[in-house]
Amino acid sequence: MRSIIWLLLLGVVAVVAATTLGGNDGLVTIYWSGWRTELSLNLFILLLLAGVALLFSAAQALRSLLTLPERASRWRALRRERAAHAALREALGEYFGARYSRAHKAAQKALALSDEVPQLKADAEFAMLARILAASGLHRLQNRSGRDAQMQLLWQQAGPRGGGHGVEDGARLLAAEWAIEDRDGDRASELLEQLPAGVARRTQALRLKLQASRLQQRPLQALSTARLLAKHQGFTPLAARGLLRSLAAESIDEMHDLQQLQRLWDQFDAADRRDASVAARAARRAVQLAGAATGREWLRPFWERTRELDRDDRDAVALALFDAVSGIEVEWLPRLQAALDAHRLEAAVVAAVGIAYAERQLWGKARGLLEQSAAAAGDLPAGVRRRCLRALAEMARECGDDAAAQAHERAAAAMD
Repeated sequence: MRSIIWLLLLGVVAVVAATTLGGNDGLVTIYWSGWRTELSLNLFILLLLAGVALLFSAAQALRSLLTLPERASRWRALRRERAAHAALREALGEYFGARYSRAHKAAQKALALSDEVPQLKADAEFAMLARILAASGLHRLQNRSGRDAQMQLLWQQAGPRGGGHGVEDGARLLAAEWAIEDRDGDRASELLEQLPAGVARRTQALRLKLQASRLQQRPLQALSTARLLAKHQGFTPLAARGLLRSLAAESIDEMHDLQQLQRLWDQFDAADRRDASVAARAARRAVQLAGAATGREWLRPFWERTRELDRDDRDAVALALFDAVSGIEVEWLPRLQAALDAHRLEAAVVAAVGIAYAERQLWGKARGLLEQSAAAAGDLPAGVRRRCLRALAEMARECGDDAAAQAHERAAAAMD
């Protein structure tokens, strides 16, 4: 198609030239030192155009000759730039191919070549990527001192907020991950705190912050971070639930007096306070700190809606109340009876209600429940059954039946 268009244009030019110049009878006379030369106007025009073209070509050739050193320098710089990019790609390929020593050497080669190219020397992002690859290779080779030296050069090159912001943020995340692998939670937290707010909210940053908090033994901070991750769907619902319960339990176990435990409970998220497993753990810790009444207060909402709980959660709150039954108030009795009517076949609920009745000295109601619990060998922990037997022994002693009391005591002692 292009050839056809050029042929058409050539035909148009030929027609115009024939029409314009064919009847041109003009002459051009040139006088020079007594000489006279006459040329047709058409020939003069052709010679003039040819001369202009010749002068233009000569000027271009002279310009090419004069700029040859500069063009040769640019060509050499382009070659070095291409070689530097090729070395960087090679380093990336070798790193993912698990040839870490070669990856480090290729990245060093890319850095050396970039120093010889002005365009790359001013490109902070290229140098940072090369240093990240060099440091990554050294990290895989367990050369921590060399890795840290490379990262230190990277921070110096980046400055306060260096060239490629995204690359620098990625380098900080990677360095934080390495610090966590080195079990250095303080260093990891320091690096994560240097991230911009938007980057710090990313899923990977939150994961690293969670791991750093656990290394630093800050379960409450880890719990807050884990809840953010759960909201961002950083875990499956089942994994998130288990992790949040585990972190809440760690926080509870670190409390050493009842006031601390109460403050921790108030700091918990509402979702944590609604978790039966967390409330049961907190109640048991309160019992250990001589705060059985406080523990019962935390358990009360769950005993008012036992039907809404699953079996594991019901067992957890029942066994927690079993431990926190000392001094139980009379207002608990209707609540306990309702739970017993709804879950009479569940050993943990039966044991909790039975020991509560025994605490209130309702021997008639308590005896059958405690006997049932003491016999539930496969459903209840030995400690729970032992306490039920001792409560039965106390009842028998109150009723004057020393033989039954001694039998229950012997059965309890046999479980030790």
